[in-house]
Amino acid sequence: MDSLVTPRILLRRWQDDDLDAFAAVCAQPEVMRWIRDGSVLDRETTAEHLAAFRRHWEEHGFGLYALVVRQTGELAGFTGLAVPTFLPEIMPAVEIGWRLGRQHWGQGLATEAARAVVRHARDEVGLKRLVSIHQVGNDASANVMIKIGMHLERETIEPRGGRPVRVYAMDLVD
Repeated sequence: MDSLVTPRILLRRWQDDDLDAFAAVCAQPEVMRWIRDGSVLDRETTAEHLAAFRRHWEEHGFGLYALVVRQTGELAGFTGLAVPTFLPEIMPAVEIGWRLGRQHWGQGLATEAARAVVRHARDEVGLKRLVSIHQVGNDASANVMIKIGMHLERETIEPRGGRPVRVYAMDLVD
């Protein structure tokens, strides 16, 4: 499915002209604090990430959607599905994740988008289970995970960076 729509959000596949807006999100230190080693991304690295997002779609038939605020047309970040190969101990798995620009925090957009992606994962993709991973201390992401019905499954160490992470999970079957 190329797009999902909620009352306030359009989740759609990435377009070539999304680079500048997404690079602005990834250049915000507050946003990137809990991503990998906490470093902001430059435009070139952001372009590489967008290319990887597109390859993921081609390889798996699902991926991370560009999150657009319907009222303004502004690209706020992303929400969607990815295979979390960076944490081999939980594989095989599919992760639901999100990243929004700072100006979009605290409005419930991540939760609204995540709920739409959970329905999509269950109803269209046919997944039986989802995980979500956050670095310890990223309470805002943990709160979204709890709001969408996930439960804490384990705490572990992310092997690439050695940072403690928490893995939340939810079953998508009744």
